[in-house]
Amino acid sequence: MSELPDIRWTLVYYHLLQLAVAYILALPIGWDREAGSRGVGLRTFPLVAAGCCGYLLIGLEVLSGSEAYARLMYGLMSGIGFIGGGAILKTDRNVSGTATAAAIWSTGAIGTAVAFQRYEIAISLSLVTYFTLRFTKPLKRFASRETNSLSPQSSPNNE
Repeated sequence: MSELPDIRWTLVYYHLLQLAVAYILALPIGWDREAGSRGVGLRTFPLVAAGCCGYLLIGLEVLSGSEAYARLMYGLMSGIGFIGGGAILKTDRNVSGTATAAAIWSTGAIGTAVAFQRYEIAISLSLVTYFTLRFTKPLKRFASRETNSLSPQSSPNNE
């Protein structure tokens, strides 16, 4: 019989803590999307953050001292962009889901920052993403009204 691998339990706990931090930092973003009845929400955002963190934690162990980190991050950024692209919907005159797609991408960066123990970046990204999604909606509505009032179709001088 083969011998079981030697598991360093302190490292397991440490990585669980890092994954939990990435997960927790993404929860408010997912909560905001879920509360707004978006298609992507409470489960997706924390999983993206934890997944990115996990991939980079693996990279830190396996690729230690290698230039492969850049390729790993590039692959993750592209893959998360693909996931985000699925959140974008286009109809005849409307495009929606771009903020959700951008938030998914940002959430991946949260996980990446946690994996590299750059908690200040992860916390900052979490706060900026959450506050952008949560508190700029009134500005977006105002800007849309301004744009619609200036469009040639609604202009009284349109000939």
